[in-house]
Amino acid sequence: MTTIEAKTLEATIDIAADPERVWPLVADLPGMAQRSPQVVRSFQTGDGTVGTTTVNINRSGWKVWPTRAKVIRHEAPREFAFRVKDNKTIWSYTLEPLADGGTRVVQRREAPDGLAPASAKLQGLMMGGLAKFDEELLAGMRTTLERIKVEAER
Repeated sequence: MTTIEAKTLEATIDIAADPERVWPLVADLPGMAQRSPQVVRSFQTGDGTVGTTTVNINRSGWKVWPTRAKVIRHEAPREFAFRVKDNKTIWSYTLEPLADGGTRVVQRREAPDGLAPASAKLQGLMMGGLAKFDEELLAGMRTTLERIKVEAER
């Protein structure tokens, strides 16, 4: 099967809360519907650890589509990652404790095996192309991290 190269997207934020306070927010897949501007709803099977699966409903403007994901890393309170089956991407959160007691959170979208051709074609046809959709995803990542920050610092 042919794959399409996809660039790694990354956003970072510093939060004035320790990793134990931030961890439940980044590892809460159903809760991402309140934090991510693209996720409308997630249906989870499992306890959130490695092997847990989700079906997600995503939206961008008038476009709505489902994705399926599986948790592949769950190392509390340090790293959480899931692979989206439909486009072969890996989304992850890495939490780094800061000297002042806060946490640096790094969110990444990677495609180490390339992007699934069907997904690349849909992004080209429906999302304005790979580069435009990457920009939208990166803006959404920043929004998600800002929302996590606000919630963690409450």
